[in-house]
Amino acid sequence: MTKTIEEYELSTQDQESYEEFASFYEQSEKNEKLSNTTMLTKGKIVKINNDSVMVDIGQKAESKMSVSEIIDTNGELVFKEGDEIDLLINEINGKSRISYKQALRYIKTKELIERIKDNYQDKIIEVEVLRKNKGGFIVNWKNENVECFLPIKESALKANSKFSNKIIKVCIIKLSDSGIVVSRKRYFDISNKDKKEKINNMKNAESLQGKVVSVKDFGIFVSIDNVEGLVHSSEISHKNFVNPESLYKVGDNVLVKFLNYDEEKSKLSLSIKALTKDPWEDIQNQLKVGYTIKAIVSSLQPYGVFIDAGNDIEGFLHITEISWEKNIKKPDNYLQVGQEIDVEIIELDPSNKRLRVSLKKLSDKPFTQFVKKYKEGDILDGEIATITDFGAFVRFGNIDGLLHNEDLSWDKQDRCKNILKVGDLIKVKILKIDRESEKISLSRKALIESPASIFAKTHKIGDVVSGNIVEIKDFGIFIQLDKNIDALIKNEDLAPLKKDELKMGDNIEASIINIDSNNSKIRLSVKKLARKKEQEEIKSYNSDEKMTLGDILKDRLR
Repeated sequence: MTKTIEEYELSTQDQESYEEFASFYEQSEKNEKLSNTTMLTKGKIVKINNDSVMVDIGQKAESKMSVSEIIDTNGELVFKEGDEIDLLINEINGKSRISYKQALRYIKTKELIERIKDNYQDKIIEVEVLRKNKGGFIVNWKNENVECFLPIKESALKANSKFSNKIIKVCIIKLSDSGIVVSRKRYFDISNKDKKEKINNMKNAESLQGKVVSVKDFGIFVSIDNVEGLVHSSEISHKNFVNPESLYKVGDNVLVKFLNYDEEKSKLSLSIKALTKDPWEDIQNQLKVGYTIKAIVSSLQPYGVFIDAGNDIEGFLHITEISWEKNIKKPDNYLQVGQEIDVEIIELDPSNKRLRVSLKKLSDKPFTQFVKKYKEGDILDGEIATITDFGAFVRFGNIDGLLHNEDLSWDKQDRCKNILKVGDLIKVKILKIDRESEKISLSRKALIESPASIFAKTHKIGDVVSGNIVEIKDFGIFIQLDKNIDALIKNEDLAPLKKDELKMGDNIEASIINIDSNNSKIRLSVKKLARKKEQEEIKSYNSDEKMTLGDILKDRLR
C-alpha cells in the first residue's frame, strides 16, 4: 500500500521543509553553526483524525503530522490505523517535525546520492523549475524524478522572471544529507568553455556534419556536437531567394561550413552554399544579354516570377515582362510553379548576382501584330479602354488606338467624355499608322456622312448662298450656312467688303468656290460673287448697246 512520492501533492509542511533546507544550505556556506538532525525511522499509525494523524515513533509522546501526508491525489487514505510507515524526523534548532512524504523523497534521494557520489562533480543534468522559495528554487531532475535545490546565487535567473515549468540545464555541485545542490552558473561556465573549444575546432574544418533542430522562415538552426548555429536563408543557396521551410525539416542531416562566431552575442553563423562553387563565376562566359534560355518557374510573387535557370542560377521575371497585355495583376493567371518556359535575357550582372529575363520579348509586339493585320483606311470594332479630356483610347486586343475628340463627330461640340464610357463597343476607321512612334489614329466621324456631303447634294460650285458671321479669324471669317455647316471666306475673297467694318452676326452673301465632302469644308468668295455680278451687268449693258447700233444701221439702210 506504500505510495511513491510522485503520487502526492506537496503540502505546506513540505514547503516549510524545503525552506529549512535552503536556510541550512545558506548558513552552511557561511560556516555558521546550525544544529540540524535528520533521521529516517519507522512509525505506527495510532489515530487518524479529520485533519491530523497521530503516530507512535517510540518516544515518550506520540507525534502528529497532517492527514494530507497519507492522502493520495484522489483524496483517499492510503493507510489505516495500525499500519507501520516510513517517517523522516527533521529536527532543526530543537524543533522537530515528522513527514511520510519526505521519508519517501529522502529514501529516493539517498539512493540516488549513493549511486552518484563517486562521480557527481559538475555532472550536467536537465531539470524543471517547480517553484521559488526563500533561498532559491526547487527543481526536479527529470531523468531521476528527484527534487534538488538551486540557490538563487547559482541560478542565473531573474528574481521577477517567469520560472515555473522552465526546463534548464544545471551542474551538480554538492551532495548533503539535506539533498542535492545544483548550479546553473556552473553549467554556463563549463558549457561556454566546452563551446569555445568546439568552435575553435570548427574554424579549421573544411566541412561540418550537423542536424537541423529548428526551421524558420529566415533560416535553419543546426546543432553540431551540441553547439547550435544559424544557417541564414541567404547562406543556404547561391539563389537570391529560398524558402527554408520548403527545403528542410527538423532531424535532417546537413553539411555546413563555419563562417563566424560572435563572442559578445554568443552567435554561431554557418553556411551551406559555401561548400559549393559559386555558379555566377562562370555564367558571364556562357550567357549574354539577348540570349534565349530555358527555365523553370520556381516561385510566384505578386510583383513577378522567380525562375530557375539551372546550375543554382536564379533569375527574375518582372510582372511587366510576362506579357504585352497591360495591367497584369496576378502572375499565376499566366504561369504556374514547375512550368518550363523560354525567356530572353534582358539584364545580366554576375557581380551582383542579378539575372533579369523577359517572356514577352519572344513574341511580336502588339503594334507589330496589328500592322501585319491592318492598314490605314480599314474599319474595325474596338472597346473603349480609357477616356481623357482630349479623346478616348480604343482597345484592339493588346493595343490601343487614339480617337481624338475632333474625330468623334462632325458636331464640334461633341466630346468623348460626354458621349462614351469605358467598355463601350465602337466602330472606327484607321486614319493613320505611325510606325516610328507606334501610334494609331482613329476616326468615328469618317464613318458618318459629313454635313458638307449632304450640302453638296443640293448645292454646287458657283451657287450663291448667304449666312451670318459666327467667327472672325486673322485669315478670314466663318459664316453659318446651316446648323452643322460653317463656310470660310478668306481675307483675299472678302473684297469689296472691308474686314475691319464687319462684325459678328452680319449677313454676308457669297459664291461657293469649293466643297470638300471628306473634310466637311466649304469655301465661299464675296470677291467672285462681286465679279460675277459685274460681268453680268457688263454683259447686260453690252447687249443693250448692240441693239441700239443695229437699229440705227437698219434705219439708214432703208
